[in-house]
Amino acid sequence: MENKGIEKVCAFLDEAGTYYLATVEGDQPRVRPFGTALISGGRLYIQTGKVKSVSRQLAANPKAEICAMSGGRWLRLTGELVEDDDRAVKVAMLEKMPVLAHMYGPDDGNMQMLYFKNATATFSSFGAEPEVISF
Repeated sequence: MENKGIEKVCAFLDEAGTYYLATVEGDQPRVRPFGTALISGGRLYIQTGKVKSVSRQLAANPKAEICAMSGGRWLRLTGELVEDDDRAVKVAMLEKMPVLAHMYGPDDGNMQMLYFKNATATFSSFGAEPEVISF
């Protein structure tokens, strides 16, 4: 069931196209649009650049939340983001999203892969009970 839950979350993020990642900087929330999502080795990954402020924010506090909406439903995904420097995961993300290749490379020292740990995904809509998946 766990893998099906992660697959459902990733499929929803792919369908939405854009999701919003919230982090914290000191006592200030920070939110920005993202569009990367990948399952590898039973983990749900997102991608960013190590030179970006989001990377520094997550290094200081790995707790994050994603919000996405599609087709009248929305997803809130909370958890901790853990860095994974595995080259194969970077290559897999670039294969899934070739548009990133002009900005990132698996060996550029900037491409950062992060996977969710202790995650809770809540699917909601205006008219149905929330569906909660943990992984």
